[in-house]
Amino acid sequence: MVDYINIALKGIFVENMIFAYFLGMCSYLAVSKTVKTATGLGAAVIFVLGVTVPLNWLLENYVLMEGALSWLGPEFETVDLGFLSFIMYIAVVAAFTQLVEMLVEKFMPALYGALGIFLPLIAVNCSILGGALFMQERQYSTVGEATVFAFSSGIGWFIAIIAIAAIREKIKYSHVPAPLKGLGITFIITGLMGIAFMSFSGISL
Repeated sequence: MVDYINIALKGIFVENMIFAYFLGMCSYLAVSKTVKTATGLGAAVIFVLGVTVPLNWLLENYVLMEGALSWLGPEFETVDLGFLSFIMYIAVVAAFTQLVEMLVEKFMPALYGALGIFLPLIAVNCSILGGALFMQERQYSTVGEATVFAFSSGIGWFIAIIAIAAIREKIKYSHVPAPLKGLGITFIITGLMGIAFMSFSGISL
């Protein structure tokens, strides 16, 4: 239980996808103009990460890595399909992104219209593939740990985009110098928020 809490806190605060690794910045910058659209995309990212990372963990440990196919018989103990990791991870992400897109279009057409091209672009969102690659690199021992990491990373991304969206809505009424309006001030605020989140790296977990 303590391990799960540690993984969750790291995923949300210490190793935040946006502020620690700057993954998924294109969607983060483009869809964070309003809290409504940011909430929709953030929820979609949580769902896609929460489903694809555990599935990719199962693929990695029972199909792709060396010896993973030993459950088929002793003749498969030396088979190594690790070279297929990237394409398999991307296929899983793309499949579930398509599912999310269809669900949002069916049940929330207004949000679907507001998100536009950035909803299907979840498939190539760096934070989604980054979650799968971090899972592989950190070699989580159970699917439970991979699932906690996935959801906590998604929540961290959600917090980041909601925070910047709320700030961007407020600064519309502020006197921002003309050269910094739009993405300029957004980059500056993101950098300051990243520095603030660096304080969590001092937490010993």
